[in-house]
Amino acid sequence: MILIPVKNLSGAKQRLAAVLDQPARTELAQAMLQDVVSAVAAWQPRPPVALVTSDPFAIDLARKYGFTIIPDPANPGETGAIEMATRLCVSRGIDSTLVIPADIPLINAGELDQILAIAPQEGSVLVPAGDGRGTNAVFRRPADLFPLRFGNDSFKPHLAAAQATEKPCQILRLPGIALDVDNPADLQELVDRPGETRTQKLIRGWKLRDVFLATGTDSL
Repeated sequence: MILIPVKNLSGAKQRLAAVLDQPARTELAQAMLQDVVSAVAAWQPRPPVALVTSDPFAIDLARKYGFTIIPDPANPGETGAIEMATRLCVSRGIDSTLVIPADIPLINAGELDQILAIAPQEGSVLVPAGDGRGTNAVFRRPADLFPLRFGNDSFKPHLAAAQATEKPCQILRLPGIALDVDNPADLQELVDRPGETRTQKLIRGWKLRDVFLATGTDSL
C-alpha cells in the first residue's frame, strides 16, 4: 500500500514564514498535495493508496480519487502517523508499504515504477532527499520491516535500520522525488526546474525574486 501522511495544512510549512504568509503557505501545501496525489493516481497499475490525515482538504482530495482515508485525529506528525498506519496495514494483511511525503510536487509515475522495479521480495528501497539528509520515499516488505523516524536527518538512521534487518536495501536517487519544499531555496529550485505542475505554476505567479528582495531572504 502507498501511504501519504498529510498533517493539518492550515498550519503547514512554517519554515517558509520569512517569505510567505500562512494563507500562501497553506495554498502551497494544497498545491503540492494535489501534484503528489494526481501523479500517484496516474501511475497504473499501482498498489492501493491511502492518505493518513484528518485535514478536510486532504480528505476531499482522497475521496475525489477514490483513495482510502486513514484518520489521523491526533495529528502527531509524520512519524506518528506512519507508525499508526503501518500497524493498520499489518493488521489487514498488507505485505508492503511505500511511504511518500505530500511535499514532493515533481514526483512522477516513471520514478514510482523505478522503485517497484528494484524492490526486493524481502527488504527495502530508500530514496534520499536532494540534500542527502532526509528520506523522501521508503518501500518496506514486510510492511513493518523496520520503524520509520522522519525529520531533517532521517536518511542515515533509516539506512542503519534497514541494514540492521539483514535484508536487501536498495538506495535509489530520483530527481523528482528528491525535491521537497521546506525553505526558500527549494521554492527557487522548483521555479527553475522544467515542468508545469500545479505547484510550479502557483509559485511562478508569485514572482519570488521580488519577494526575496523585499524580505532580505537569500533565495539560493
